[in-house]
Amino acid sequence: MTKPLSPIDTAKFVAAKRACDYVESGMRVGLGTGSTAAWLVRSLGEMVRDDGLDIVGVPTSTRTAELARQVGIKVTTLDEAKWLDVTIDGADEFDAELNLIKGGGGALLQEKIVATASDQMIVIADKTKQVETLGAFPLPVEVVPFGWQTTKALIEETLASLDVLGDSSTIRMNGDAPFVTDEGNYILDLHLGRIGNARQFGIVINQIPGVVENGLFIDICDVVVIGHGDGRVEVKDITKGTTEESVIEFVDTENLFSDLSD
Repeated sequence: MTKPLSPIDTAKFVAAKRACDYVESGMRVGLGTGSTAAWLVRSLGEMVRDDGLDIVGVPTSTRTAELARQVGIKVTTLDEAKWLDVTIDGADEFDAELNLIKGGGGALLQEKIVATASDQMIVIADKTKQVETLGAFPLPVEVVPFGWQTTKALIEETLASLDVLGDSSTIRMNGDAPFVTDEGNYILDLHLGRIGNARQFGIVINQIPGVVENGLFIDICDVVVIGHGDGRVEVKDITKGTTEESVIEFVDTENLFSDLSD
């Protein structure tokens, strides 16, 4: 018997379950990376096993690919799929315009490529990820290893001319060594506090030599599914301009979720 879910895990779980309503048999589905996206992958796996859902997943990281295979989801590459019906992923922050900060899990480059190759991007998140202005969460920037310290200095110099509160950055570590992405790059986390003009910021940062991509997802997300600890779910659709609320009923998550944690 499994222990009851914490309020935060309940919020992630119900958001993931609601997002499954956007997936139908025959679809090519982008599968996100991170703790909330893992709930989604497990939920889809349950539908594959119990309901005969027939989908092909395009994972945004090696760990998501491994999880998808474990739960019975067929996996392919973006090059093979070419275009996707929907991508469902988590976010570290989102604002009222459904602009995002992503990359806390280190997969921002593949996540952005997959999301922009989809007819629709759906974000699943708990209420704590909603902010008035992006920037409290450190913004990940993926950089090539060659000359990364020079790139870091150039970024910090550029921050002085942008509408942000902070101007420092740190290299993300994995133990005693820099964290390495699936593409073999490093990640610099920018401690900005607030990003006044996220669209301009993303364009300027990406022009710095050595920068591969940043974690700002601007005008990419179509729908945010927000889970709450009491089982309520809000669905904000930026295209339709609507917000809907429902309640997800569930008894337990023993079948596929007993070993899932942050």
